[in-house]
Amino acid sequence: MSAVGVALSCACLRPSAWLLKPGMQKSSSLGLHTAARCAAKDYYEVLVLGGGSGGITMSARMKRKVGAGNVAVVEPSKTHYYQPLWTLVGAGAKQLSVSARPTESVMPKGVEWIKSRVTVLDPDKNCVRLENDVKISYKYLIIALGISLRYEKIKGLPEGFHHPKIGSNYSVHTVEKTWKALQDFKEGNAIFTFPNTPVKCAGAPQKIMYLSEAYWRKTGKRPKANIMFNTSLGVIFGVKKYADALLEIIKERNIAVNYKHNLVEVRADKQEAVFENLDKPGVTEVLQYEMLHVTPPMGPPDVLINSPVADEIGWVDVNKETLQHKKYPNVFGIGDCTNLPTSKTAAAVAAQSGVLDKTISLVMKNQLPTKKYDGYTSCPLVTGYNKVILAEFDYNAQPLETFPIDQSKERTTMYHMKADMMPFLYWNALLKGYWGGPAPIRMLMHLGLK
Repeated sequence: MSAVGVALSCACLRPSAWLLKPGMQKSSSLGLHTAARCAAKDYYEVLVLGGGSGGITMSARMKRKVGAGNVAVVEPSKTHYYQPLWTLVGAGAKQLSVSARPTESVMPKGVEWIKSRVTVLDPDKNCVRLENDVKISYKYLIIALGISLRYEKIKGLPEGFHHPKIGSNYSVHTVEKTWKALQDFKEGNAIFTFPNTPVKCAGAPQKIMYLSEAYWRKTGKRPKANIMFNTSLGVIFGVKKYADALLEIIKERNIAVNYKHNLVEVRADKQEAVFENLDKPGVTEVLQYEMLHVTPPMGPPDVLINSPVADEIGWVDVNKETLQHKKYPNVFGIGDCTNLPTSKTAAAVAAQSGVLDKTISLVMKNQLPTKKYDGYTSCPLVTGYNKVILAEFDYNAQPLETFPIDQSKERTTMYHMKADMMPFLYWNALLKGYWGGPAPIRMLMHLGLK
């Protein structure tokens, strides 16, 4: 596996924002659904929904396959963000501006950018409906709509962010507030949360905690900080090898972990956070905070929920090995919006994009997909301003590592890969459709890992 795909992780698969299934049809796994097309103003051979990491990557690949004029991307956002940097922005190590580029600059040349929002998916008629009742029909559909942040599911948010002492690295509107709260900290409880829902980059809620602890050590405030990680989960991390390493760090740095604690309310005017004990439903605890970092509940985009392409929860229902839709053979999904049973990161998108490219190529030739996605993803767990544990794993939560070293150890080299090298590779390789995830070439070994 190559290191290039390794640290392309924890990126949001969409630009940031505040943000009755029909009966099963009988269809061949090869043949296209042949219902009549919607009466649409436009038609494209390949229509991509979403202009985040997965959408831009696949539009670049499809351009080379069917020609730019035959590909369109539906995306309302004018700005595209490389969100893995927001962990470092929230800790004062990077500027927010370096994570952003105009969407126009990352859109593949010649591909049609439809600056709108999809409102209805109608795969039985091979079309979608956009705002203002515009219909677009397609031969092949790629859904890359990402995941939605649900701050409003926590009582007192998002309006609570107007108060000091509270931030969130998950939104462009609140990530700089994290850095302000970190700097303004005096003494008391510093609380970092993990919600009771799927999230993008499950390691990110911890990363800002380790960086905050390091910052307070550096500034002499650490003795006055009571650092708590309140997580809805029952484990610190889903892969035991890396969980064991993180627990050692937590013990060494005297951080308190409260499992099965879910944030349900923020009283920002009083600097109070209310947590429900998931082992005792209805039982809550109110904690005073001097700093609060919120990881919001997340879920499928509204347009997917109860749509024909979604499973019972709302995620795009795809084959976990080929990324082809289970019901509609000319529909495909990639990234955070799918029900793939792996972590939602851009490292996963990189690996998925190579598989999906091969899948679509064969479907276009009326052949069975053969390339299989093994669930590979990675998360560079930032544990300090110059240290990273590089977690890589598969569908079975088993390590799937790139380097012939112990990747559960903190390494400076891996930090520089995340902070300096990966942004360049994201903009210049992944989004241009030239990187398909892990490969059997160990790159960057000449850097001399230590």
